Amino acid sequence: MASKLFLPGRIGSLSLANKFVMAPLTRSRADPMGVPGDITLDYYSQRAGAGMIIAEGTQPSFMGQGYCRTPGIHTDDQIAAWRRITDAVHSKGAKIFLQIMHAGRIAHHDNRQVPDDPVAPSAIAAKGEMYTDKAQGMVPMPTPRALETGEVPRVIDEFVAASENAVLKAGFDGVELHAANGYLLNQFLSTNSNARDDIYGGAGSGRIRAGVGT
Repeated sequence: MASKLFLPGRIGSLSLANKFVMAPLTRSRADPMGVPGDITLDYYSQRAGAGMIIAEGTQPSFMGQGYCRTPGIHTDDQIAAWRRITDAVHSKGAKIFLQIMHAGRIAHHDNRQVPDDPVAPSAIAAKGEMYTDKAQGMVPMPTPRALETGEVPRVIDEFVAASENAVLKAGFDGVELHAANGYLLNQFLSTNSNARDDIYGGAGSGRIRAGVGT
């Protein structure tokens, strides 16, 4: 008898060809402007035997980029490139979600297309180093700029716009908001990266506000 993993399944309203789901894996294969190319198309097409794919962490804005060569979902070129990928995956019978990831303080200026400092809940640098193409090696992560209270809703709006771009324009079947592993939404949750004393900090009810609002 065949394993139940190979039988059709459901996630919410989605019917899947089988119960295999591919997790999001950062590839760093986009061009400098965050546009995924043919190699990304081939990568996801080759893995469309899974019932569903969750595509790699993708920034909702240039400000949300942390690593080199990660894709975005906020420009027309990025959206059009992702549309080619979702069409290819769907043609093979799989569903595909997009993981939307704002890196926050897990970032370096050399990996970004904007001169602004990385942003975070508080001006507390993350421990550790990050690879940049410019250095061709590892460099310390800089101290981020703390978001002003009035800026946080605008960051939340970036997630909303990115989700709409993904589903309504790029053809994804849904999105996953990355709120773990030390990235921006997780930074709001964690006391080692959130020392705020406004509505987005302090007690747990404040620290969850950005994530719940998103």
